[in-house]
Amino acid sequence: MNNSKIDEIEIDLLLEALYRRYGYDFRSYARASIERRVRHFLSLSGLESVSEMIPRILRDKEFFTMLVGHFSISVTEMFRDPFVYRAVREKIVPLLRTWPHFKVWHAGCATGEEAYSLAIMLKEEGVYDRATIYATDFNDEALSKAKEGLYQIEKMKDATRNYQLSGGKASFSNYYHARYGAAAMDDSLKDRILFSNHNLVADSVFGEMHLILCRNVMIYFNRELQNRSLELFTDSLVRGGFLCLGTKEDLQFRDVNNLYSIVDDKARIYKKKGGR
Repeated sequence: MNNSKIDEIEIDLLLEALYRRYGYDFRSYARASIERRVRHFLSLSGLESVSEMIPRILRDKEFFTMLVGHFSISVTEMFRDPFVYRAVREKIVPLLRTWPHFKVWHAGCATGEEAYSLAIMLKEEGVYDRATIYATDFNDEALSKAKEGLYQIEKMKDATRNYQLSGGKASFSNYYHARYGAAAMDDSLKDRILFSNHNLVADSVFGEMHLILCRNVMIYFNRELQNRSLELFTDSLVRGGFLCLGTKEDLQFRDVNNLYSIVDDKARIYKKKGGR
């Protein structure tokens, strides 16, 4: 048996150990991405083989947390893809206004920048007080940073530009305070955001949502897991609710495609039809 086959078996056993010990199921993630991340983590761990990682994973919670954090891909920024936020502002918010209270689920929120971006937009549109935003991720370290709402001050220049391109109505500096070389998001933006751990792979429906955003998370899933996640979103949305995916994702050729109509093709925004 050649070394590449042995490596493949070792990674299978590692993923099985993660699932059986902690309930984190990465077995259906895009294989090339998982293998690349396991090998990179191995190079940082000081261990000689993936096999050596398995007993550490089973017995050392801190080691497990480090590995899971390595699997989490936190590619995010304030008002990322400004045209998406403009589309949400112009095409979804007017319909959210028709509900006395509405729920938003931001799945895969990473370190929180996009959840705060959404809060800013809803505040400017005068509907933030009737919203509840559930911002979830499986990475507890990322969620801790999201709850703090502290970001590098150097990133605020790009954030300001994105905000303006998204249709921002005020000065972006109104929404954060410079503190010890960092930008602290204004506390009022946290009033309606609930950050919590949720694993798209293993956890259940997040029910009765009016808007779900899951942007450029599923590109790391294989086709089976993508379809399972889309089923989860569909079952979590109210009739007439909205689903916003990443710019590299769409519903074409997906199992749930016929359950949605297109709101904005470029921004990957879809509306759930009546029925399910």
